Order: sequence, then structure tokens, then C-alpha cells
Amino acid sequence: MTSPQILGPLSAVHQMQIQLLEGLPEADCYRSYHPALPPLAWLLGFGVYQESYWLREVLQGDAALTARVRHLFAGEVQGPAQGAGLPPREHLLNWALEAQDENLMRLANPALLPSSPLLEQERLQQHILQQQHLIYERMLSVMAERGLTLPPDRGFRVGQPLIPARPDAASFVGIAQGHYRIGARDPIGAFDNELPQQMLELSSYRICRHPVSNAECLAFLADGGYETPELWDQDGLQWLERTGRRQPRHWRRDAAGKWHGVGVSGPFELMGEDAVMGLNRHEAQAFARWAARSPGLEGAVLQHEYQWEVAVRTQAVRDHGRVREWCSNAFMPYHEFRPSPDGLGASGDFGRRFSLRGACLHTQPSLRRPSFRYHAPADADYIFAGARLVLPPVVHDTAP
Repeated sequence: MTSPQILGPLSAVHQMQIQLLEGLPEADCYRSYHPALPPLAWLLGFGVYQESYWLREVLQGDAALTARVRHLFAGEVQGPAQGAGLPPREHLLNWALEAQDENLMRLANPALLPSSPLLEQERLQQHILQQQHLIYERMLSVMAERGLTLPPDRGFRVGQPLIPARPDAASFVGIAQGHYRIGARDPIGAFDNELPQQMLELSSYRICRHPVSNAECLAFLADGGYETPELWDQDGLQWLERTGRRQPRHWRRDAAGKWHGVGVSGPFELMGEDAVMGLNRHEAQAFARWAARSPGLEGAVLQHEYQWEVAVRTQAVRDHGRVREWCSNAFMPYHEFRPSPDGLGASGDFGRRFSLRGACLHTQPSLRRPSFRYHAPADADYIFAGARLVLPPVVHDTAP
């Protein structure tokens, strides 16, 4: 029998996914709001397909459900076209509810599932839960993108204007040079890209206690950061020219010209100390170069993902669960990496994406471990992402 610690959250995320579609006009469920994001209806069906694939087709050799919809959810089609061929919402919801209930029943009753190494220590069950949580977070990204397409809420007024504030070297804390462990300590519940656990040596560095804040991002914007070419690499300049972006994706102005955010639930006030949300890596990199021009912040760069994990494990930083944080390094396999032999992995697109660490406000508990690795293309602005800076260590003058 699957433990309540998995069955409960799995049932809950099923309900949350269903409720997103139930609360929208039907047409909105089938609309793509960003070139890199499929419609909500597709994401719901994909979650059902993935779950049923493992529990029915792989474990029991029963492909009756998955074979019928494989052409919809297991092909190479990406982006808006993923919504083509889906049934009407009522039919889709009924199918999803029935399949989800059947899958939960199988997990709750040991006699309904065969003996399999995949079920030992609830490895498959943990994998399914985490995949559903990732799908739900992606669905919320779609909801946030939808909010950006709606007419501005002319009744929304910013009560407390956002005030710019430059980064401060006093916000950084030192990490001593030494040998540290990174990677998953519990290989059963981890994805294969978190393994094997490593012991590595890091040089000393200083890391900001908090992610880049709204106030700091506004200072970058107000100082012409988006109009200063030398802060951007060639790919970033091309992205700027292509998109015309001049502020974080989720920022808008109210009728009085004051900045506010737009999220899953609509417009909201931007608190200066809160982590900025909606940066892609081009913006994060440009911010770091801009910050490095300030006295006391010379040498500021984006964190490496190893630096982030060590700082979190040693409790040197806080607020690492507000936004996913861009890192300086490309997403690569660990030394002696081996992909999961049974397919229960999430290896990722090694070498062609960049690492992000941490969790956002919408990240579910199953994905909030320090070793969890997220990854995305540099121009991905649809995830709930920000940044964090590191500095070289303080050099003490030892001269007499």
C-alpha cells in the first residue's frame, strides 16, 4: 500500500489541476499564452497519460488507456500545437477524473498492483508525485501568462510605490574554502540528475543572503540597465532587440505610472524586499554586470549552482523558496552520472540549458530539497525565476 504521505498530496494535486480548468472559460483552457507553454488542457491530459503509463502500461502491461492517447501526449509536437486534437473540456475532465481515481485506487490497494522493483521504497510513487507537482507548477505558469494578456485592471492602484535600492555588500555572507557535499542524500526520492552525491572543493566566496529584490531590480531599470549594451552579451542583445523588453515580464504600470506585478491571481503590489520574479537568464546576467559597477560589489556574478547548494545546506542564506534562481553554469551531468536504468529519471537537456536552483512560491513540498535541479533555456521568461549574486572573498591586508 502506498503511504498516506504520498497518496494525500497526489490526490490533492489532481484536484488542483482539475480546478484550474473548471475555473476558466472553456476557450482559455485550449489557448497557448506563450510559445514555450502548451495549453492547460494539454498539461492536464499529459499528467494523466504519464501517471497511467507507469501504473498501467509499465507495471501491468495494460496499454488500453495510454495507446488511445499516445499520439496526443507522447509525440514531438511542442508549443501551441500541443492543443490540437484534444476533446472538449467536459469530456477531458470526465476522462481525467476517472483515470486519476482509478490510479489512486490502484496505489491504495496492494493487491491491484504486481510486485515490482519500481515499487520498492515507493520509488515509482515518489516519481509520479513529483512529476505531477512539476506539471502543476507549469500550469500555474500558463495562468500567469494568461493574466498578462487580460485587459489592465484600471481599478487597481498601487498603494505603496516601489522605491529603488542598489545592492549592498553588507547583505553578503562569507563561505569558507573547503570540501563540501552536493547532490541528493536520498537517492530513492531523487531524480537521476541529482546523482551521484559528490564531494568537491570550493574556493571561499560571499553570497547574498537574499535573492535579487524588486527594489534592486527597479534600481537597475531606473539606471538604464535595459538600454546599456555593454551589460548584455550578444545573445542577450539579440533577445532585447527581438522582444523590446524593458522591464521584468510580470511588471506593469497602473494608471498613475507606478509599477506593480501580475501573477496567477492578477495584479499585486510589488514589495521592495520581495524577490523579483520573471527574469530570464539574459536579464539576470545583465543585472550582475550592472551590480558589479557599484563600490563594494566589484566582481559580482551570478551564483554557481554548487555555491547555492552549499550555502543552503550550511544555512548561510535565507529566502531560497520564493523564486527559482538562475545560476552562472550550464546544466550538466555530475561526475560519473548514470541515467536511471528504469526510466525513472529527469536527466534533462544537458549542455543546452542553464541551471536554476531553489523553489518558487508555487513549488510543492516534494520538490523543495536542496539537491533539486531545475533547468531552462536562457530566454525562458515564463518561469517564476529571479537571481542571486556572489562576490569574491574579502582580501585582508596583512602588510605591517
